[in-house]
This record gives sequence, structure tokens and C-alpha cells, in this order.
Amino acid sequence: MSAIFDFSSLLTVILLLICTCAYLRDMRPTIFDGGQIPKPGERLKRSGVTGFLWKMSRIGERLSPYVGVSCAVMAIHILFFK
Repeated sequence: MSAIFDFSSLLTVILLLICTCAYLRDMRPTIFDGGQIPKPGERLKRSGVTGFLWKMSRIGERLSPYVGVSCAVMAIHILFFK
């Protein structure tokens, strides 16, 4: 079954995406900015795929304790109950 139609697999894919984006942004902070440097008082326009990935990395940064607990719970679910 595809990961899109199985709720457990969909949650796993979303959690992995959030964790991967947060890790990449931690290693290279401008990876989702397209190499643009904002002028003082100006915000970068983030749209498309890189904008979506930037938002996923922000979720991973700001909610990192909850994302970490969710990853641990999902790992236990996959290892022992699936």
C-alpha cells in the first residue's frame, strides 16, 4: 500500500521530512533561501518547494521536543506493533 493512503506511513514520511529539513537547515542555514541575502528590514519571499521545505525546517526547530517524542513513539510503533 502506498504511504499516501496508510495513515501510519504518512505520519512517518511527514516526521522524516520535518527532521531532515531541520537537520539540513542546521548544517547549512541558507540552503532554503536560494543564496539570497535580505536587505535590512526586508523579508525573503519563500515560495514553491523551497518555501515548503523552509516551513518544515521551522516546525522542526521550534517544536523540536514534540517532534523528537513523536519520532520515538513512531519508532516504537513500527518496531513492535506493525
